[in-house]
Amino acid sequence: QVQLVESGGGLVQAGGSLRLSCAASGGTFSRYNMAWFRQAPGKEREFVARVLWRGGGGNYADSVKGRFTISRDNAKNTVYLQMNSLKSEDTAVYYCAGDSNYHIFGYSARDYDLWGQGIQVTVSS
Repeated sequence: QVQLVESGGGLVQAGGSLRLSCAASGGTFSRYNMAWFRQAPGKEREFVARVLWRGGGGNYADSVKGRFTISRDNAKNTVYLQMNSLKSEDTAVYYCAGDSNYHIFGYSARDYDLWGQGIQVTVSS
């Protein structure tokens, strides 16, 4: 069973950047479409970005389009989320997730059967 571990979170000032990493172990990472979700206090978990199993360009939530970039390195079993021009409203726990069933859109948390434990990102204004 593949396990996912996020890293790279922390506290950053508004306008700054962070890069999140999600390392997979214990299985075939390249079989999964991968995504990042986030959950702010009192809110539902929301889709941030997705990259297909073979890589290439990602799909993004409108709220992060143009500021965040998702990428993956199948040789390193890792998916990344580069976050630039951070805003206070980006503050949340960020989760990486894997979809082994290749859902067409992959915007719903229900599409994903593999989850990391989450990592806090806090943007101070």
